[in-house]
Amino acid sequence: MAEQKKGFFHVVREKYCKGCGICVAFCPRQLLVLKNGKVFPERPEICIGCRMCEYRCPDFAIEVKPIQNETPKEKGIDSYDFSLPPEAHHG
Repeated sequence: MAEQKKGFFHVVREKYCKGCGICVAFCPRQLLVLKNGKVFPERPEICIGCRMCEYRCPDFAIEVKPIQNETPKEKGIDSYDFSLPPEAHHG
């Protein structure tokens, strides 16, 4: 069985990041840095998931998400079905 990862990862929307550094200043673990004028999670493995960077970003340029290790089947879900019921189709 594969080793289970724990922790968090960061989604950075570079087109929204203006490099203001607010997220860097509010990170209690100091894992964020600015590189080439954009935020970069230099040490994501030490993230505690507080989401202060996400909450403080005025441009919604960063998001913190938990690392998901379970497959849908392990969670008790057999499959995903995003199809519309027949009555929803216009014809």
